[in-house]
Amino acid sequence: MADNLSRTSPPVFALPDHALVALEGPDAEAFAHAQFANDVAALAPGQWQWNAWLTPKGRVIAVFALARRTTDDLWLVLPDYPADAFVESLRRFVFRRKLKIGIPAGIAVNGAFAHPARARGALLDDTDGVLELDVGGEGGPRAWRIGPSAEGDAASQSAWRAADLRHGLPRLSASQREQWTPQQLALDRLSAYSVKKGCYPGQEIVARTHFLGKAKRSLQCFLAEGMIADGIPVREGERDVGEVACIAPAGAGSVLLAVMPLEHAGTGLVADGHPLERQALLDGLRR
Repeated sequence: MADNLSRTSPPVFALPDHALVALEGPDAEAFAHAQFANDVAALAPGQWQWNAWLTPKGRVIAVFALARRTTDDLWLVLPDYPADAFVESLRRFVFRRKLKIGIPAGIAVNGAFAHPARARGALLDDTDGVLELDVGGEGGPRAWRIGPSAEGDAASQSAWRAADLRHGLPRLSASQREQWTPQQLALDRLSAYSVKKGCYPGQEIVARTHFLGKAKRSLQCFLAEGMIADGIPVREGERDVGEVACIAPAGAGSVLLAVMPLEHAGTGLVADGHPLERQALLDGLRR
C-alpha cells in the first residue's frame, strides 16, 4: 500500500480551504484568551500557536493557528471553516469588549513545500506585506504565506491536506465538528490547549479528563487503498472499534485519521470494506 504524497508543484500555491480571521483592538488578547483553549496571554508578539475553539461540553468546533502579530492584533489561520460563519459565531460573545472581528480584505492563505524565508518554529515573520508561518515537521519543510492569492494547484492542495493528517493535524469537515474532545483528537501533540489557564468554554471537561486520566481514545493514522468518507466506522471483525474523523486523497487511495481506543494496536482493521494500514504519526508540528 503506497504512501503517495507527491509534491510536484509550483513554489507557492493557493489554499482555498483555509480562511483568515482577524481580532484587533485593546481587548483582542483578553477575548481570545477567554474563548479559546490555549494560553493566548502567554503568547508573545511575533509568535504563533495551535489553538482550538470548544463547545461548553468540551467538543472541538475548530482547530486553527493563532498568530500574534502585535500586542493588539491577532490573526487566525482557519482550515476548513468558512470565515464569515466563524466571525458571526465569535461576535456573539464580544459584548462590550473593545475589539473588531473581521476578515482581512485582499489577502489569502497560500502554501509552499519549502522552508520559510525567515519564520522558524513558533516565530512568525511579517515583512514585505506577507505573513509567513513555519508549518514544517518530520515530513519535510512547509510554509504558510499569507498575502496576495497565488494560483491554485490541485495536486499540491491534496498533498498539503495529506501532510496535515500525517502530522496529526485534524482537518474537520462540518459533520465532524463538535464531535470530539481535544484529547480524542490528540491536540496535546500540537500543544493546542491548556489545562492550567483560566476558564474557557469546555475547560472544566478538558481539565477533568486530563487530571483524572479518563481519556480512553485518541487519533491513529492509517492508509487505505480506496477512498473513505469521514464518519465511517472502523471495524475489527464484526464490531465497530473506532470512527474515521478526517481523510485526504493519497495517490489512488487515502490517508485518514481515526479516533481509536488508546490500547488498540491498529491492526486487523477495515473501514467501508477497505483494509487499513497503520502509519506512525509524524512529529515536529508542535509549536
